[in-house]
Amino acid sequence: MLEIQKTDYMKRISHLVFLVLVAAIFAGCDSDSTVMYKNITGKAGEMVVVMSKDSWNGNPGEVLRETLAQPHAGLPQEEPLFDLINVPHEAFKDIFRSTRNVVQTTISTNVDESGIKFTDDVWAYPQATVQIRAKNSDEFATIFEENKDRILSYFVQAEKERITMNYKNTYEKAVFNTLNTEFNATMKVPPGFRIMEKKKDFLWVQFDSPEITQGIVIYSYPYVSDSAFTVDYQLPIRDSLLKRYVPGPTDGSYMSTEKRIDQINNVIKHNGNYASEMRGLWRVENDFMGGPYVALSELDASNQRVLNAFGFVYAPGKDKRNLLRQVEAMIYSLKLNNQADNDKLNQQDIEIQVEG
Repeated sequence: MLEIQKTDYMKRISHLVFLVLVAAIFAGCDSDSTVMYKNITGKAGEMVVVMSKDSWNGNPGEVLRETLAQPHAGLPQEEPLFDLINVPHEAFKDIFRSTRNVVQTTISTNVDESGIKFTDDVWAYPQATVQIRAKNSDEFATIFEENKDRILSYFVQAEKERITMNYKNTYEKAVFNTLNTEFNATMKVPPGFRIMEKKKDFLWVQFDSPEITQGIVIYSYPYVSDSAFTVDYQLPIRDSLLKRYVPGPTDGSYMSTEKRIDQINNVIKHNGNYASEMRGLWRVENDFMGGPYVALSELDASNQRVLNAFGFVYAPGKDKRNLLRQVEAMIYSLKLNNQADNDKLNQQDIEIQVEG
């Protein structure tokens, strides 16, 4: 009798444990930490816009295109910031939900609460999504206009971070180690980049294929005044180094900045340090090569120097937006080895005035 009661008791305990485990599993399925995401789909720069055809062809679509499909700055031929794909709500199925960038709109009088929401990894990873809800077209335009800079920055940063993820663990060690030793800094570029020239305070690395070239020139100069971040100060230094160390394909040819168009120069922060980003075109003097560039100049306050990374693309006959974004992600991986010292100085909020 005792044996029977004991067996029955154990069965009830086992059944209870089983139910607890099942409940835990189902609860875990609702937890963000255990969600299994699909990988994102689509090409770099693609963006799905979930919007009715009437809205897409009307004011909401026009307002959205003016910002997200505006021409990318600093390219020789016009290319949009993003390739927009309009998908009506009824067609927004699994095939589109895993797209890397998604703008999901709801424009209806039935909307209870209007507004905007930014969410990562809704249907895939690493995904960027923006949801905009509005009661009518005018309200949609107002919400979008008020948040357009934030929306644009969110998607541009997401594109950059995806590229950086590719280089995080697999990168060219020779370039990384040379910068670490010679420049007291690091940068991650993909395998295949070669060191083309190395001098004191100067390094030129490059990747070549039969169809494209991507290159980065790293150099530094002393920080002596606030003018060190102006276009007028930077261009002569850069061009003198390019002329000396980056020759073109024919005798007497060399790389330089294309000055027949204005450079686009913006003051930014990078890793908490004062910095500037410059965009424009480069050319080869006494030859016919050229293309777009993006350059990062960063203050290393503890060493009283400006560290520069000039990234360029040569891809005749091809779209250059995504190629330039790849180079941009590389130069933005630049890190100073003495960042802790700079962090202390940055806390003092040293003000720098930049004009010109």
